[in-house]
Amino acid sequence: MSITFVPLASDAPEAERLLAEYAAEIAAMYDGADLAAPGMPSGSPADFAPPGGTFLVGFRDGEAVCCGAVKGIGPEVGEIKRMYVVPDARRQGIARLLLAALEDAARSLGHGTVRMDTGSKHQHAVAFYEASGYRPIADYNQNPLATWFGEKVL
Repeated sequence: MSITFVPLASDAPEAERLLAEYAAEIAAMYDGADLAAPGMPSGSPADFAPPGGTFLVGFRDGEAVCCGAVKGIGPEVGEIKRMYVVPDARRQGIARLLLAALEDAARSLGHGTVRMDTGSKHQHAVAFYEASGYRPIADYNQNPLATWFGEKVL
């Protein structure tokens, strides 16, 4: 399987489509949650742009099948955000490739540590992140949907 990861602005058409699917999935899982609502951690195009951030879209055979972002949150600390794989491409190892690409991008941006969070309805994600070397940490971003917070030294 070959996935090509391309840095795009998060408001580029392919990115917007994937982010809209991601937001709809989160809303369905978490009782209508709105990722852009007050009190939610910021996820704007500026957050996912250099010099501290990036937004990656993964393409397979010319089709956008996944996305994710790195956001700078402190000196040498980045946050992985908006990891999403389209339903038809799940359980094929794409999330693992995406996470590795995001970690590589974080390193290239000067982040020696990355953090992330996920909610209670994503226990499969917690297991995946912990198997990928993330260790539980205290709440670092006050995300009202998150119940698990993780960190990895790159």
